[in-house]
Amino acid sequence: MESAEIRRRWLRFFEERGHTVVPSASLIADDPTLLLVPAGMVPFKPYFLGEVKPPFPRATSVQKCVRTPDIEEVGRTTRHGTFFQMCGNFSFGDYFKEGAITYAWELLTGSVADGGYGLDPEKLWITVYEQDDEAERIWRQVIGVPAERIQRLGMGPNYWSMGVPGPCGPCSEINYDRGPEFGEEGGPAVNDERYVEIWNLVFMQYVRGEGGGKEDFPILGELPSKNIDTGLGLERLAMILQGVQNMYETDTLRVVMDKATELTGVRYGADHTSDVSLRVVADHIRTSVMLIGDGVTPGNEGRGYVLRRIMRRAIRNMRLLGATEPVVGELVDVVIKTMGEQYPELIEDRKRIETVALGEEAAFLKTLRTGTNILDSAVTDTKSAGGTVLSGDKAFLLHDTWGFPIDLTLEMAAEQGLLVDQEGFRRLMKEQRERAKADAKSKKQGHADLSAYREVADTSGSTVFTGYTDTEGESTVVGLLVDGVPSPAAQEGDEVEVVLDRTPFYAEGGGQQADTGRIRIDTGAVVEIRDVQQPVPGVSVHKGVVQVGEVTVGSGAHAQIDIARRRSIARAHSATHLTHQALRDALGPTAAQAGSENAPGRFRFDFGSPAAVPGTVLTDVEQKINEVLARELDVTAEVMSMSEAKKQGAIAEFGEKYGERVRVVTIGDFSKELCGGTHVHNTAQLGLVKLLGESSIGSGVRRVEALVGVDAYSFLAREHTVVSQLTDLVKGRPEELPEKISGMLAKLKDAEKEIERFRAEKVLQAAAGLAEGAKDVRGVAVASGQVPDGTGADDLRKLVLDVRGRLGQLPGQDGRPAVVALFTVAHGRPLTVIATNEAARGRGIKAGELVRAAAKTLGGGGGGKDDVAQGGGQNPAAIGEAVAAVERLVSEKA
Repeated sequence: MESAEIRRRWLRFFEERGHTVVPSASLIADDPTLLLVPAGMVPFKPYFLGEVKPPFPRATSVQKCVRTPDIEEVGRTTRHGTFFQMCGNFSFGDYFKEGAITYAWELLTGSVADGGYGLDPEKLWITVYEQDDEAERIWRQVIGVPAERIQRLGMGPNYWSMGVPGPCGPCSEINYDRGPEFGEEGGPAVNDERYVEIWNLVFMQYVRGEGGGKEDFPILGELPSKNIDTGLGLERLAMILQGVQNMYETDTLRVVMDKATELTGVRYGADHTSDVSLRVVADHIRTSVMLIGDGVTPGNEGRGYVLRRIMRRAIRNMRLLGATEPVVGELVDVVIKTMGEQYPELIEDRKRIETVALGEEAAFLKTLRTGTNILDSAVTDTKSAGGTVLSGDKAFLLHDTWGFPIDLTLEMAAEQGLLVDQEGFRRLMKEQRERAKADAKSKKQGHADLSAYREVADTSGSTVFTGYTDTEGESTVVGLLVDGVPSPAAQEGDEVEVVLDRTPFYAEGGGQQADTGRIRIDTGAVVEIRDVQQPVPGVSVHKGVVQVGEVTVGSGAHAQIDIARRRSIARAHSATHLTHQALRDALGPTAAQAGSENAPGRFRFDFGSPAAVPGTVLTDVEQKINEVLARELDVTAEVMSMSEAKKQGAIAEFGEKYGERVRVVTIGDFSKELCGGTHVHNTAQLGLVKLLGESSIGSGVRRVEALVGVDAYSFLAREHTVVSQLTDLVKGRPEELPEKISGMLAKLKDAEKEIERFRAEKVLQAAAGLAEGAKDVRGVAVASGQVPDGTGADDLRKLVLDVRGRLGQLPGQDGRPAVVALFTVAHGRPLTVIATNEAARGRGIKAGELVRAAAKTLGGGGGGKDDVAQGGGQNPAAIGEAVAAVERLVSEKA
């Protein structure tokens, strides 16, 4: 039975029994505490917690899930996978234990003809919580399962909770006996490899209290409304119904392995090591497609990093299997065809998915190429010195500078007969992390020991922020650091960090720059504040210089921010919210915030997008923003519970830490976001927003930069001046500028093409002389040498192919092996193109191998096909040596 059919039967079975079919939620969890959806019940979590009233008494779904804690085990075991589908049926105060157990047994053992899965009842074993007499009785008396196939287990395996106070309850698991070839008998209590769990029934009937672990917590009482949450692993059931040994051999993964086999020539089942790589490729490529399909793009943080790591592991394993060309496109195509039946949106979004996947592959292959050349040089140097261990600093350089995975360095060094100083590598990695942490701290905290700030927090409590309503106010100096060291006093000229008990100064955070201003001490001292940070939660540290007098701890103070700067930043921050919502309206929810900076009069906003945003779309976004300004919408802020914020549809940025109470900023009926920053009171206060453009800042992440208010007006005024100057130059009206300038550029392009044609003809004129001057190297005609500097790669390639053709036309040369190896210097770097004819390739002389030999001499790299290849390097002076290296290799091969 195919996976798609298993899914169809599940949904049909429960829909016929009064369950509302709920489509799978996105893998991007609608929960700031989760990176990705790890379980089928996550979308229903608010109902189980009582935060939201469920709109139905019973529901069913097949939920997409991703888990990555055991990513290193993928492929090594039969059950670890990063992506899986969880079939679930849920009851919210409706049916309970007997209903859930009866449904499960009916669907699993019902005949295929009647819509069931047709499992043999004799092969099903049941586990129940050791104190759940009711569940054991239902299985035995209502269903008829023999007592010897029902096992009671403790809280660890058979009791469920969310790990925090709230709903909990016993579980009952249904396990399938795969037979004696999978190990000893004795039921799931003895061998969970043979008796594999396929369905878990959770009976939510109690409330738990505080406590750690899976067992160490008190049961406080019964829930007023008992619920059911069940989960059946689709891949595990497919493994059983399809009669295969493991989940990787099921239909939706086996086809990916088969394509990987086709692309690499490595047969599944021939070798354990290659089998692991094939499984990793199948699992990771499928997971990547599903993540990209739900809007995740490769990056270096959060869920983007999860995707990047998974994709690069798949690509690396394809290289280990022998793939030398890009392969992701074909693998992605197989996944979309296979999973598209269950998730049609993959087919509809094919182009975007392929664009993101191919872009990540290209970036990683570039990293691999560069790293491979450097690793080859390091291996050669180590062997030349008689060493057998590649140094830790070489491995660190590869990882840190070129992004070369350490496990790939280990693999490739081993192929060359070398070990790697892993201890040295780990030491350097640790030192780097410590430096990075120290740098980050020094930038934001000076070099102060955090304990000094914690001591202030412990003694005086958190700083009260009054800046939402006030721009100045009275306070007391409760902490003082001079040059990063706690001090009771500071003198004129000292660099200080001042901690107040209450402050109107906004500390940098949430993408908003800090306030600046002045703190006037009761004694007459004045501190000019240049920055405000929160090195420890709740403590605002005001950094500045004592301009006049002496500051002492305990003194009264009057804090006043730069009001003009604050208002300008507030305008930028509100404009950022409007831009975020307008982009989501134009591009969809995948245009999620990936970072921002709100500064006086300007802002930048980073968001997810697989490709550049068309200029027309950006223009529409800008127009929509300014139309909202004209509507004079009120901007309000309200503190509420996280559950209430979610209920209202507030957008939360992943990566930000939120407490139980959150601040929600609402702009009329247009925007609603979780935000702790400062804002205008009405959109009319923004005046004008001008988007300057957008650009890429990483794979799948774009950046919009913009000006607000007076800064936007000044920009447009300058633009108007430039337009006026251009109209004077071209003697036309402003609306004629595009046409007139396009005409000028077209004429210029035509002239450049004519120059290029003359230059190419001049280069090709040399072909006859090069062919006639070919050397004989052990029976092979070798035409080699350097052509004039500045010859482009395309022209050099044309010349090489022309010379190769001429060699075959010379008297007495028909059928003779021939090699053409020409070199040039372009933009200060050497470039080579090498070609071989069919007769030369028949002797084992391949262009790709010749290019690698030449490029290595030039201090670079290269590659290509057997008939023609291209390479380059760093050292133009070595071209003569490179020519000689090519001729030596031809001589050896001939």
